[in-house]
Amino acid sequence: MKILYSIGIWFYGLGIRIAALFNAKAKQWVQGRKDIFSELEKAFAGKPSPVWVHCASLGEYEQAKPLIEKIKAEQPDTLIVTTFFSPSGYTQAVKKKLSDYVFYLPLDLPRNARRFLDIVKPSAAVFVKYEFWFNYMHELHKRNTPFYYISAIFREKQHFFKPSGRWFAKQLRQATHFFVQTEKSKQLLESIDIKQVTVCGDTRFDRVSAIAATVQPFPFMETFLNGAKVIVAGSTWGPDEQLLAQLLQHFPGYKLVVAPHEISRTPEVKETFAAYKTAFYTTLDESQLADMQVLVIDTIGILSRLYQYSTISYVGGAFKTGLHNTLEAAVYGRPLFFGPNYDHFNEAVNLVALKGAFSVKNTAEMQTIMENFEQDPNYYAQTCTICQQFVAQNAGAAEIIYKTINLKPES
Repeated sequence: MKILYSIGIWFYGLGIRIAALFNAKAKQWVQGRKDIFSELEKAFAGKPSPVWVHCASLGEYEQAKPLIEKIKAEQPDTLIVTTFFSPSGYTQAVKKKLSDYVFYLPLDLPRNARRFLDIVKPSAAVFVKYEFWFNYMHELHKRNTPFYYISAIFREKQHFFKPSGRWFAKQLRQATHFFVQTEKSKQLLESIDIKQVTVCGDTRFDRVSAIAATVQPFPFMETFLNGAKVIVAGSTWGPDEQLLAQLLQHFPGYKLVVAPHEISRTPEVKETFAAYKTAFYTTLDESQLADMQVLVIDTIGILSRLYQYSTISYVGGAFKTGLHNTLEAAVYGRPLFFGPNYDHFNEAVNLVALKGAFSVKNTAEMQTIMENFEQDPNYYAQTCTICQQFVAQNAGAAEIIYKTINLKPES
């Protein structure tokens, strides 16, 4: 099975290289790994063993940040190398400079895994959530290098828990420890004889709490709002924007901030809100901003802080592509809305059950709930409290993980 797995990975890499001929993201993926081993050799020659943190992309990087920050605060001399599978996370990590080194992860082939570990010589490795690269895992285990999974979550449908997935389950048993988000995940791992498990939640709670605690105001938002109520809608796609455009017709006293998930869609967003006075962040005219009803955030990097202004928060993706980050909105203690497809997002499921968040299929459903808020201020205040307490009560995973893992810093 190991040979078949490696052959599959090789063909996967071949497919990306072919796609790179006509796809910009695939090209970036390939170019980022060009001369990767010579770059690693230059970076780590004569350096002490680092802690290696691996993330798939930007979302997982947000989950890794609280632990990286904790390690740096407690052991500032410990080097950290963060690797990524996709370009989006890599690009942000390079900008933030939180880790000492940032690289793309070489494709998970046996030779690459051996060479990477020969060069980097990590004292410990941390994989975030779903990053199961079995050749790297095998090599780490063989070298007695502790490796951990953080913010992991498991579901019954995954192949680990099926009779056909016995080989994959066996690979998981090599991990030093799993820090999982849910009790159900722990039970599933125990069902395949994995006992080294701690339920401590999702490190994203720590991340959004840290952001909210240090958030700075945006003067342009004060000008735009001019005392009005506002819906802040983040990471939206077409169906989300169409719902919100219809919703504004029923709430003329509200303003809307909309941050599309892909800023390349700005022309489409402009067309959707053509009936409203609309401003765009990159071309703001502050002298006219107070008269605008819609503000489109056609840039990246500020959404998590914009939620501080929301009367109502809306998170996109749950109509089609997959729900985006609800916690960065919920932390500010405002009622939260999203589309119907959220079952795979544990925090969203819990918030809906607590009645701090609302899944809506159409404009009419969201309109009804918002009208109830308008008519009953206590109902609105109670919902705000539920969201705020939910985040506060679930923070602290990074502290638990840090106290448990063995970093074994070396010189």
